[in-house]
Amino acid sequence: MTSPEIVRAFAPTGRLRAAINLGNAVLAGRDATGAAKGVSVDLARRFAERLGVAIELAVFETAGASVDAVAREAADIGFFAIDPLRGEAIRFTPPYVLIEGCFLVRQDSPLQANEEVDRPGIRVVAGKGSAYDLFLSRELKQAQLVHAPSSQAVLQHFLDSGAEVAAGVKQQLEKDAAPLGGLRLLPGRFMVIRQAMGCARSRGEAAAAELARFVEEMKASGFVADALARHGVQGASVA
Repeated sequence: MTSPEIVRAFAPTGRLRAAINLGNAVLAGRDATGAAKGVSVDLARRFAERLGVAIELAVFETAGASVDAVAREAADIGFFAIDPLRGEAIRFTPPYVLIEGCFLVRQDSPLQANEEVDRPGIRVVAGKGSAYDLFLSRELKQAQLVHAPSSQAVLQHFLDSGAEVAAGVKQQLEKDAAPLGGLRLLPGRFMVIRQAMGCARSRGEAAAAELARFVEEMKASGFVADALARHGVQGASVA
């Protein structure tokens, strides 16, 4: 039984407000009716059940908007890629899913390896505020980082701008590029994106510890693996 103090820490309004980011197709999307679905939605519902409160989904198109909602306590929990900049306002659980960040280029591009991307004259398109955008903003020393408004807009922005490289979650890039042809992923990955749950630091140590316990239990019980299979997610692994 979850203590009343923990329930109040997570659901001060009487409902658990969960920020769902549609910017990562591996973890969330919309069903035929337009309602949010996915691994993160399943975890949010299960955590609300654990607390004994109703769930309220706050759906966002970008990771940045989702992070902001939790940081300013407009939402109680969220689902994020772990990043030190985000960690200034949000306390993360251990990761529950690992996802690959990859580079995509045109078929005739001279680039053949991830290590060749960080060069003068190379423009890399990334979704503004995404985990891989934050990572590349620190890691790229010579290439120019160009921002698309969202992760879903990366490929079109890459094509329209004539940039040399698109960066993103492997599954999203593969899905968006498949109908077009003439594009290819560079072998391997440039980063591993560690997906976690999180709450505002202001919710306190006990709340953060409870959320971390929940994530570890969901991994150990097989809930996360089952959710990935149920939603047909391929290429992502349980952390």
